[in-house]
Amino acid sequence: MFAEGASDPEKVDTFMYGHESENFAEDATELDTWAFNKFAELISNSSSDPKLYQQLHDDKIIIFLHLLGLDSNGHAYGPHSKEYLNNIKVVDDGIYKTIQLLDEFYGNDMKTAYVFTSDHGMSNRGNHGDGHPDNTRTPIVAWGAGINRPNKEHPIGHDEFSMDWQLNSVQRNDILQADIAPLMASLIGINYPVNSVGELPLKYLNNTPLFKAQSIFVNAKEILEQYQVKYELKKRTKLMFKPFAPLSNSTHSPDIFINNIQHLIDTEKYVEAENLCRILISLCLEGLRYFQTYDWFMLRSIVTAGYVGWIVYSLKFTLKEYAFNYSTQSTVASNDPYGLLINVISIISLALLICILYVEESPITYYTYVIFPIYFWRDVIKERNIILDCCRSSLDNQSIFTSIIYVIGYIIGLEILVYSYFERNILSVCFVLAALCPWFISSKIWTGNSLWFFAWTISCLFTSIFTLLPVEKGEDITLVILGGLLVVITGCIALCESSKFTIGSYTSVRNMIGFQVGLVVLSIIVVYDTTNKLKDKAGLPFLNQIIAWIILAISTTTPFVYGAGKQHYFQRLTTISLSFAPLFVLLSISYEVLFYYFLTITLMIWHQIEYILFITSNPTLTLSHKGQTRKLVIEDIRVALVFLFFINVAFFGTGNIASLSSFSLQSVYRLTTVFNPFLMGALLVFKILIPFFIVSSVFGVINKSLNLPPFSLFLLVLSTSDIMTMNFFYLVRDYGSWLEIGTTISHFVISSLFSLFMILLFLLSELFVGEVIVDFGKITDEKKLK
Repeated sequence: MFAEGASDPEKVDTFMYGHESENFAEDATELDTWAFNKFAELISNSSSDPKLYQQLHDDKIIIFLHLLGLDSNGHAYGPHSKEYLNNIKVVDDGIYKTIQLLDEFYGNDMKTAYVFTSDHGMSNRGNHGDGHPDNTRTPIVAWGAGINRPNKEHPIGHDEFSMDWQLNSVQRNDILQADIAPLMASLIGINYPVNSVGELPLKYLNNTPLFKAQSIFVNAKEILEQYQVKYELKKRTKLMFKPFAPLSNSTHSPDIFINNIQHLIDTEKYVEAENLCRILISLCLEGLRYFQTYDWFMLRSIVTAGYVGWIVYSLKFTLKEYAFNYSTQSTVASNDPYGLLINVISIISLALLICILYVEESPITYYTYVIFPIYFWRDVIKERNIILDCCRSSLDNQSIFTSIIYVIGYIIGLEILVYSYFERNILSVCFVLAALCPWFISSKIWTGNSLWFFAWTISCLFTSIFTLLPVEKGEDITLVILGGLLVVITGCIALCESSKFTIGSYTSVRNMIGFQVGLVVLSIIVVYDTTNKLKDKAGLPFLNQIIAWIILAISTTTPFVYGAGKQHYFQRLTTISLSFAPLFVLLSISYEVLFYYFLTITLMIWHQIEYILFITSNPTLTLSHKGQTRKLVIEDIRVALVFLFFINVAFFGTGNIASLSSFSLQSVYRLTTVFNPFLMGALLVFKILIPFFIVSSVFGVINKSLNLPPFSLFLLVLSTSDIMTMNFFYLVRDYGSWLEIGTTISHFVISSLFSLFMILLFLLSELFVGEVIVDFGKITDEKKLK
């Protein structure tokens, strides 16, 4: 990272161990020992290498030791483990010996400065990344040449956090991580890094008042230069330029600041000069922020118009294809007297906006931002009659009050799902409400179907528990085994009952279910044995690793290679859910398998509930209607909303973006323990995607069960899901901890890519579901229903 990213790679020499050395099944203390020993070897080799000896004695050099062992042991064993505490002792001893080695090598010339710090903290679970102070507060200890001695006369800076350090007798000087770069540059006497926004921490420097004042003055000039570059760029390109007010009036211009600071230094008023430099730095950073966000209002307005246009455009397409007859569609825009006028206005608007963007030298992406909304709205306005016909049709078939309730309820539901990205507990509330819904259904529907409604209530209540559980999970192998056993028991029941839903060869179905149940049992054994071996520091058993990878390969391919022909829908869903169960067992460390089990049960019951409601509302539907599809109606948005709800549950059932980004790698230790970010990341993402596969498969079967065309419900979801994206667009942050920033960006990116994701889910559901057979028997046929 440091060598390849350097402006001059020739100035950087690196010594690194291979990634295979980062094995989470072993004590990572050796990584730090390697770094200390390699540095000692480098010093030793200089005695016989004149060039190396000269390089080490050159002025203005930096020696950087990356001590990764603490990070790796923290992840693997936690910060309170004996491995971590021993690693601290190893690092402490290594630093002491390294300082002795340097003092001896340089003849105690007192010209070496030391800076000891960390890039992040760690939670009690051994994770990091979120905005908690335990993860964002890091130590910095500096000593040696050019560094001030501790202030013991009037120590300040301590609070409850540092009271138990037993260092109240010396002053605590907090800085930002960005301030370390100018500190190091000042210590060795080189220019501040280009684009650095750090403020030189003068309290760390042991030098004359003149040196300190001049140093922070140069620091202020460096940040001011960044401001000036942004200022000149915006002033030159913007048609109606508005300068940053605090640095643009007669009393606070940059030139006045520079002159006043220089005057204070010349008159030896160094403290006043330092204070004025800090004010200038603060204003420049605010100015940089101002110019960085200068185009936000314009961009947000255009992007919002684009999103709203896309929502209406895609909704119009869905209604046109699946809510009206062809004869209605063909006459929608044929006699529009305003068609030519709409085209002319669209072209003029686009040309005007492109000219403005060209004059302002805007990035090429800005052009796409304005093209799409104009195209969408032009098409929507030209075919506006489709939406008007939809409204009239809804009013003809429903009361206006009912239609409004459906639409408002759908939008409120989407907003609740947006909120669940930040507070997943709200999903538990939704499950409880869903559990109560059957109790408000008419007695006519309850007759003969009470068992399904009771099952729905119970499964919803059980599934609601998981979004209340903490996302940071400690390893609990008992819960993993319990979840696996529930899957095995349910699989055995399905095996015994398989003759009731078998189409084709009963022997083939029975053998497949039995084989899948056997894989789940084998995965439980592998997880139990591997976990115990890792706890005993015996490493990942090679045989267990091979078996785990074989299970992964077989389970992943089973849904694609088995059941391509016609199958009963229940038989197909059973095969799919049992295919992914062994993988979930292998990749789980706590309650995840239990979540997978109850989510799958709830989804299957959801399908049956929708099937019952549809058949009840269409009592004349029989097997003779097979192959015939109906049009979308406004009630179908309820199914679309429930699908989106289960998509959110699938994502947040066992964690969230923060928990994924906090690098808890225990989930992959049954497959690999050697650090490989791409492989480990791929396995973690695959684990997250498995519940989505189940949700999309059940949704695909529901689409068939409701007698709808294949794309209709998916397109209905696609048409409206960007309402959520617009929320996340306005919630994106570019300040705070890296995870706070990354989380808001991730929310937006995930939601933005949802359209593509939905298409992939639809294709997967078509592959998984295949040509399932849905029995359109009458609701009175209780035997078939059961």
